[in-house]
Amino acid sequence: MNALPSSPGKGQGTVVVYPARENEPEHEKQVHFGLGRRIAQLLGLQFGGQYEPERRYPGRLYFIPSDTLIGMEFARGLGIASEDDLFGGVASHPFIPTKAISHALLSPDAVAPAGWSSEFGRLVQEAVLQGFTSFSLDDAHEAGKRLLQYGPLRIKPVHATAGRGQVLVSDLDELALALKALPTDRLADCGVVLEEHLEEVKTYSVGQVRLAKLVASYVGTQHLTPDNHGEMVYGGSDLIVARGGFDALLEANLPLDFQTAIAKARLYDQAASQCFTGFFASRRNYDVASGLDSQGKQHYGVLEQSWRTGGASSAEIAALETFHAQNQTQFVRARTLEIFGQQSQPPSHAVETFHGEDKDLGLIRKYVMVEPYGN
Repeated sequence: MNALPSSPGKGQGTVVVYPARENEPEHEKQVHFGLGRRIAQLLGLQFGGQYEPERRYPGRLYFIPSDTLIGMEFARGLGIASEDDLFGGVASHPFIPTKAISHALLSPDAVAPAGWSSEFGRLVQEAVLQGFTSFSLDDAHEAGKRLLQYGPLRIKPVHATAGRGQVLVSDLDELALALKALPTDRLADCGVVLEEHLEEVKTYSVGQVRLAKLVASYVGTQHLTPDNHGEMVYGGSDLIVARGGFDALLEANLPLDFQTAIAKARLYDQAASQCFTGFFASRRNYDVASGLDSQGKQHYGVLEQSWRTGGASSAEIAALETFHAQNQTQFVRARTLEIFGQQSQPPSHAVETFHGEDKDLGLIRKYVMVEPYGN
């Protein structure tokens, strides 16, 4: 589905949506198109719908990829040379934009793909939960045995989103069964994560977006909601968004847990820029969890990163629109909401970004809201 370009009179250039995955869920495609129209307004460009390689576009192109783009040469071939050219990110290898990088290998001689950074694992060890990433079943089994000494663990496919596909393991028999059922077609190049299990989990979103000469940084919490199959999945984010960098965000008189989540995410973000050659991103989002381990001790740790349009992107762009229109506004509260089926109704001031049937998920509705923050 290609949208018509915006009316003439915009600046010389076009914003396009780039499908970067094999399967693009319809609800995500429509949200990306909506974001494209809004981003085009912020940039003063036309919106050209889905990118068509054979089409000649006047002026510059600004891309909204549906996933992190892999390969520096590939990105340059599209005309993407820096974060000013896209809403998202570029990385050199397919495992880099997944949760695989959040943990170190079991040992220095463990199986690893080309481009793996042992230095990254060392730098982020204070920012993540206890866990390992493995690129072979033998390494995964040994990593699981070691983690089970401290309590239950989760096996996490690195490409799953919204909490789907994870397996809770409490003993060696369950570990063996879970690994036997694990798909292995991408194991050697993308890996699998084994991570300590926490109870009473609270998940924070920490991120930063840079677009149209604006910078916005945020922290907030995610909530879960039952999908149409009864599985608890991502249901939206409630964010405090500041104009400027993370230091500006810390001026919002945040509670201690928010400050802790920001510190973990900043460490992770800085390590990624330091360790992965050529990596750049204009949209950086980090899921940070807090919860109790098997001994009742509280832990905080980054679960994964998102350098592409994600569940919070509607809120991010809505906040940028507010900062663009209101020069004196320094903080806003921005929220997203996802509702499956007819289980509830959104607040009266919510703006709908999608309403329809997804062939895999069933009926889903998505909303965004922006409200004043504090005084």
